Amino acid sequence: MFKKILLSTLLLLIAAYIVAAVTFFNRKPAEQVCHDIRLVIKDTVYAGFVTKKEVTALLRQKGISPLNRPIDSVSTRAIEQALAGHPLIDRVECYKTPAGSLNIEVSQRIPILRVMSDNGDNYYLDNKGNVMPPSARCVAHRAIATGRIEKAFAVKELYKFGVFLQRDPFWDAQVEQIHVLADGTVELVPRVGNHLIYLGRLDNFESKLRRVKAFYEKALNRVGWNKYSRINVEFDNQIICTKR
Repeated sequence: MFKKILLSTLLLLIAAYIVAAVTFFNRKPAEQVCHDIRLVIKDTVYAGFVTKKEVTALLRQKGISPLNRPIDSVSTRAIEQALAGHPLIDRVECYKTPAGSLNIEVSQRIPILRVMSDNGDNYYLDNKGNVMPPSARCVAHRAIATGRIEKAFAVKELYKFGVFLQRDPFWDAQVEQIHVLADGTVELVPRVGNHLIYLGRLDNFESKLRRVKAFYEKALNRVGWNKYSRINVEFDNQIICTKR
């Protein structure tokens, strides 16, 4: 009986110690203030347009800067909503740390194409098909789309082609310019080789470019990359080349 009482008392003391320890270590110092903003910016390989300086300036402008304010009074939800409204930010996650700093993780919108239309439109398309302002400081190479480009064509047809380029290392490196002609057909300006690639309509472009790549490997590597001025793959199962 004595052993049972002793064991019960010991268990109660251990439980009380655990509760006291958890309470102590989770208790924040009185009037603890936010002393730092730690900003983690994702996807900087593709885009580098969001900076810590810009984020802190935006929070000051909105009147919700957490710096030097009691950490308990800082609304992470308000900060997330404010930053999510930034035209170059895709997603935001904000949380506090026990040390009194605020962590903000930002996912940037990733540009996949630069559009410079004959009608004066100038913008980026991101990887979700949305329009981004030309002020976005893209640090990665992106193909430029020129010619007669209406926005509806850009966010549907060109967007799909841009996603393909982003995912295909060979063509992403090879395609420098996408030119849309007056009749809606498309030709490509490659980085290597002094020729144009005429795709025709932007349908079955993956199949068309597979034929071009095979032609590169089997023919141009043998006869030279500047032998032809135009490579036409508009029609199925054929390649029409124009000699220089």
